[in-house]
Amino acid sequence: MLSKFRFLTAGESHGKCLTAIIEGIPSGFIIDPDFINKELKRRQGGYGRGGRMKIESDSIEITSGVRFGKTLGSPITLVIKNKDYENWEQIMSTHSEDYSEEKSFSQCRPGHADFAGSIKYNHKDLRNVLERSSARKTAIEVAVGAVAKLVLQEFGITCNSKIVQIGKSTDNFEQEIDNAKSIGDTLGGRFEVTFNNLPIGLGSYVHWDRMLDGKIAQAVMSIPAVKTVSIGNKDAFSMFGSEYHDQMYLEGEKIFRKTNNAGGIEGGMTNGEPLVVTADMKPIPTLKKSLNTVDLRSMQECEAHFERSDACAVEACSVVAESRIACVLLDEFLLKFGGDSLTEIKNRI
Repeated sequence: MLSKFRFLTAGESHGKCLTAIIEGIPSGFIIDPDFINKELKRRQGGYGRGGRMKIESDSIEITSGVRFGKTLGSPITLVIKNKDYENWEQIMSTHSEDYSEEKSFSQCRPGHADFAGSIKYNHKDLRNVLERSSARKTAIEVAVGAVAKLVLQEFGITCNSKIVQIGKSTDNFEQEIDNAKSIGDTLGGRFEVTFNNLPIGLGSYVHWDRMLDGKIAQAVMSIPAVKTVSIGNKDAFSMFGSEYHDQMYLEGEKIFRKTNNAGGIEGGMTNGEPLVVTADMKPIPTLKKSLNTVDLRSMQECEAHFERSDACAVEACSVVAESRIACVLLDEFLLKFGGDSLTEIKNRI
């Protein structure tokens, strides 16, 4: 698969820090740490967040690839320190002499990576699975996405998201969440992400792995707890073709449409209309209300392990989705327009 923009992240939920290395950002782009920190704060917000958000106050440290506020064209390194690490330093130590079974557990949590992860990586202590499979790692992904957004904003490309539904409610979200918390349960929901002012022709129809809708679906579906992703009108399956397809009209020399059921993508490519992505997040599978499971050490039925958790994190998930999509779009943007500097890209456009 072709790629111009790529990144790797590392770090555990209670480890020393979360880290990302970004490659492919051309030179000359302004990188504002305050903007990145605002995005991190958005991810930490939302009604229903749990105790971890009271401990952490995420802030970004840029350790390479930026000088005097502008990108150099070299790899960019981002770091978010975990404040809670001070309480986990020995438990998460990288040194063998510090071995301890404190905070280890073997009671699988249904809905998490615990069971399959323990089999795949041969872990007896499910802490080894939890630490990286935790949604805590999405903090550094939001930071990477914030960098992608800053680059896209130079070309007038903007985004926003909104909550469509929480549990069964489409309006009184806080009450719905409070009801779930009162019984020790959790809730999921639906959110919508929109990107505006995208150029026509990002993506391609020539190979299955270059189709933009497929790339976006993979990026959003792989966010922890997301179960469905759709682009455009979710009721497409129940509509006549004459109702669904966005007819085209002419005003002078400008082609326009009165609807956007396709959600901004036709044939795997952006068509000039707003990109609209909807996703459904399942209820968080760590909950105070006990779930039946199996202890992998004793091989006895038991109650699932409980780790500090949110009651609802749909709003945070929407921010993560914005970031994931921004990364996909920036990669496609750079593939289409190329260039090693901001000036070169603007000249090409």
